[in-house]
Amino acid sequence: MAFGKKKRWRCRSGEQPTEFDRKIMYLENKGKLVPTRELIKTPEQIEGIRRAGVVNTGVLDEVAKHIRAGMSTLEIDEICMDYCKRHNATPACLGYEGFPKSVCTSINEVVCHGIPKETDILEEGDIINVDFTTIVDGYFADAARMFIIGKTTPEKEQLVRVARECLELGIEAARPWGYVGDIGNAIENHCKRYRYGVVRDLCGHGVGNAFHEEPDVAHYGKKGTGMLLVPGMVFTIEPMINMGTWKVFIDGDDPYGWEVISEDELPSAQWEHTLLMTEDGPEIISY
Repeated sequence: MAFGKKKRWRCRSGEQPTEFDRKIMYLENKGKLVPTRELIKTPEQIEGIRRAGVVNTGVLDEVAKHIRAGMSTLEIDEICMDYCKRHNATPACLGYEGFPKSVCTSINEVVCHGIPKETDILEEGDIINVDFTTIVDGYFADAARMFIIGKTTPEKEQLVRVARECLELGIEAARPWGYVGDIGNAIENHCKRYRYGVVRDLCGHGVGNAFHEEPDVAHYGKKGTGMLLVPGMVFTIEPMINMGTWKVFIDGDDPYGWEVISEDELPSAQWEHTLLMTEDGPEIISY
């Protein structure tokens, strides 16, 4: 006897299918990749994620007030830790798979997962990505911002701007009942205009009840592919845009094995928001 592949979508036990259920089951029967029910957040979960988002945005606002040339990335970590303590929040990165600090601080050619250090001193002209994830009452929110330290080169300014535009275009492409591939396609097409590389080894992700959930949100791809974007899903878009090649490597001098660097060691930039998909489109939860 031949069996079909296991269905991802299940109606709630003892309940008749709703119009929402029927729409998802119809698309799944057409061969579309649909989320599991667990990825559709309840109203209570959404409110919890929103509370985490408020604190997460507040952390990055606090960093923005103080970041400057001459400070160490370890000081940025201390700012984040202090803000969390004052707001009864926990930094998700601290101790995650051995990550030793509360925040990722990635300077210039470091694409992501830069580890704060007392010896990493910000200099005039640097660009830095500060990426933070907050846990509040068991709920997660995740965001990252780029900061330009003082005055930098026109090339770095353009990179930071285009990376921001990639995030905005990705959000614009994310529509209810559309597909994850629509997001990556919009981002990749924009980058091609500047001959920048879209990092392929890392991606956005579902978030909210855990640090990382389905779906993977690639920042390149084809329209109409990937998982269906259903109202109630919470996920990040976080394109990592390299000035040169999209290829990356892990810093061999990093004892923790976390820091990712562009292969040609040209600068990289990244912005990230946490988003809730609604019937009207994405709602920004943290930025």
